[in-house]
Amino acid sequence: MKLLALKPGESVLDMGCGAGSIAIPLAQAGHPVIAADFSPAMLGTLDAGIEYYGLEDLITPLELAWDDDWDLVGPVAKAVDVAFASRSVTTNDLKGALAKLDRTARRRCAVTMVANSSPRYDLHLMNAIGASVACSNGFVYAFNILIQMGALPQVTYFESPRRDTFDSLEAGVADFSRMLEHGNEDKFDRLRDYIAQHMIENPHAGEPGSKGVPQGRYILDHVRKVRWAFIAWEPVSSGRP
Repeated sequence: MKLLALKPGESVLDMGCGAGSIAIPLAQAGHPVIAADFSPAMLGTLDAGIEYYGLEDLITPLELAWDDDWDLVGPVAKAVDVAFASRSVTTNDLKGALAKLDRTARRRCAVTMVANSSPRYDLHLMNAIGASVACSNGFVYAFNILIQMGALPQVTYFESPRRDTFDSLEAGVADFSRMLEHGNEDKFDRLRDYIAQHMIENPHAGEPGSKGVPQGRYILDHVRKVRWAFIAWEPVSSGRP
């Protein structure tokens, strides 16, 4: 929200809004929000949040996917001051997605994309057990596409910490073993040994975690960090078909 650099009262499109983790605080700060997502279930959760916080006059939910024809179901051209997608650019047509944000915004556009390994992986752990991890270059493609579009994108990097919790060694192994794919299946024993050596008591066990679920008894002795690229630019399209 700080990186968006919104002006007071500016309207926004939150594309891929999920349950409203950004849309709701933006509305609470006085910004009219078009909160769009392809998932009816997510929008249902968002609706509950809108009602709970009394934000019916500030948030407009919209069922919308990147690959939809926005001329038919999406926001009209230059509908908002700022259009952004935070960690939600899930489409095979990256250029088309960026162009849709560009066309929808009057003043500013932004996307947040992963800038190292997928958030599904604990890069520190994977390196420690000698497992291979593919890194995402999607943000590089986005930057280059924007340059080709005639924009002057600005990039800011930041990291978000994550702590995985579990209630026993076996539960931790079962959880982290989901990372052992794409040729890393033979690292299972190393994974188990690493967790056994590096699991420590979680001082916040039982307290609600980031998703509202009670935290487990153990954590690893390092913080998992995901690096993100925040790419912002001034719209270059006129909004005309």
